Amino acid sequence: MLIERGTLATLRRYGFLGSLRLIRDLILSKFVSHQVRLIRYPYYFRGARNIHFGRGFTSGVGLRIDAFGQKSNQVIFGDNVEVGDYVHIGAVDSVIIGDNVLMASKVYISDHDHGIYRGAPEHLSGPAEIQSQKILQTFPVKIGNNVWLGENVCVLKGVEIGENSIIGASAVVTKSIPANSIAMGAPAKVVKCYDFDLKEWVSCA
Repeated sequence: MLIERGTLATLRRYGFLGSLRLIRDLILSKFVSHQVRLIRYPYYFRGARNIHFGRGFTSGVGLRIDAFGQKSNQVIFGDNVEVGDYVHIGAVDSVIIGDNVLMASKVYISDHDHGIYRGAPEHLSGPAEIQSQKILQTFPVKIGNNVWLGENVCVLKGVEIGENSIIGASAVVTKSIPANSIAMGAPAKVVKCYDFDLKEWVSCA
């Protein structure tokens, strides 16, 4: 009876063809990791052996993960992470994502970029250098537990986002964000923090 109720609810929600796709995706997900709940097809993984999925991981379509380096566990997802459609994560060093993180669609996370643009002049990349041949500069990225990343958010190298924080849609996160805060804009700036004494979000601009 429970199976029948579940089947009817699925058919109502997704339709016949959508339900068939869901069944296909549930089966294919187990070839990725027995711990995941659902990874919707198509997905694109490079360096799959360096990607670790926590329990209950769920993704939308078009998930792309590039683990370019050689060390194991370059991209680590905690438990019960949910990501939307067309999320792209690139790691040369490491990208660590905590438990219960929620990402909307088209989120981009990268721990590296091409070229060096700060520091001693002798180490800087020149404007005429071929972009694809510039030195890769890498710094780890860490996203804490229970973080919510809105639509089109970009998280760039060296950033740490503290637990329970919210990053508004289309924000470009170039610097670390403290825990229990809301940040938005390009570059992202903290606009609200949670006051545990008042038990409300207050302006901290």
